[in-house]
Amino acid sequence: MDSDFLIIGAGVIGLSSALELIQRGAKVTVLERGSSGRESSWAGGGILSPLCPWDYSEEVTRLASHGAALFPTWAQALYASTGIDPEYEASGMLVLPPFDAQAAQQWCAAHDVPLQQVQAADFAPAVSGEALYLPQVAQVRNPRLMRALRTRVEMLGGRIIEQCEVRDIVAKDSRVRTLATSCGEFSAENFIVSAGAWSKQVLGQYALQMDIKPIRGQMLLFKFSEPSLRHIVLRDNLYLIPRRDGHLLAGSTLEDVGFDKKITQAAHDNLRLRAEAVIPQLRDMPLVQHWAGLRPASPHNIPTIGRHPQLKNLYLNSGHFRYGVTMAMASVEILLNEIMNAPQPFDVVPYQAGWGGTLGKRAR
Repeated sequence: MDSDFLIIGAGVIGLSSALELIQRGAKVTVLERGSSGRESSWAGGGILSPLCPWDYSEEVTRLASHGAALFPTWAQALYASTGIDPEYEASGMLVLPPFDAQAAQQWCAAHDVPLQQVQAADFAPAVSGEALYLPQVAQVRNPRLMRALRTRVEMLGGRIIEQCEVRDIVAKDSRVRTLATSCGEFSAENFIVSAGAWSKQVLGQYALQMDIKPIRGQMLLFKFSEPSLRHIVLRDNLYLIPRRDGHLLAGSTLEDVGFDKKITQAAHDNLRLRAEAVIPQLRDMPLVQHWAGLRPASPHNIPTIGRHPQLKNLYLNSGHFRYGVTMAMASVEILLNEIMNAPQPFDVVPYQAGWGGTLGKRAR
């Protein structure tokens, strides 16, 4: 066998899975259909919290909270070992109206999460009324995180092969034997699919009733001479993320358009208008960049993590929708615990249900 583990997909889930396996002594190869870390892991905003957590199921918030708790140590270790700063920062998040204050207070009290009721104008002068402030919400700069992850995987001997599309999974006697790809045939002892929005296509006939699909999200980028906000700001489905160097991200759309990554003028106009209502200075500022990414959407935002029901050496770690970066380390922990037959940190049955098909209405 060429490798102990062959991972399909070099996004945050695939590379963090590779890193943890390598650190446990495994020989790992990662195949990527495009360029490493350039799909949804790169395109997202890097907010390390669901928006808003009280609007989601316990299965989502439990995994996201566990992942977020692991992040500071993980980010610092990557920075120390690679010299690339992922810019992890507990910047806090301001939630502007409209919101359900009672639901927020009840959820935060039940989960021991600090919550403050504040005046919006104290944080965003153009906005009036009460707001909610979550001081512990953190962010990370996705592109830098992905560079650090790739660098560390390669430093430790991991093999990353780009522009290598999986075309067929060849199985026999309840085990995957080889992968047929655009760059040849690959074999390994174990296989992990972490191909994001493309995971169902990669699995092909072995997808069973898996329900993972692409949902396009578009984002705008601006640049101030210094940070324009002190905190992440959320208003309805619009979020504004200030970076340390003055960049400001405004996002994001939710568009069910298949594998179409084109940007649109309509999305630009809508995002910009809503962002300007919070930060009026944006009206006179040029746009630095406008891009789109494809999230791996799954029913209720609950990813599928675990062994294939029929193929003993095939695993899936995908379907994280908007929260792949947030859930990355928690998801890897769950997957590796299953592979190693180790105890789990909490009930993981909900993250193994995705093979059964649609679980109900998709969450936001």
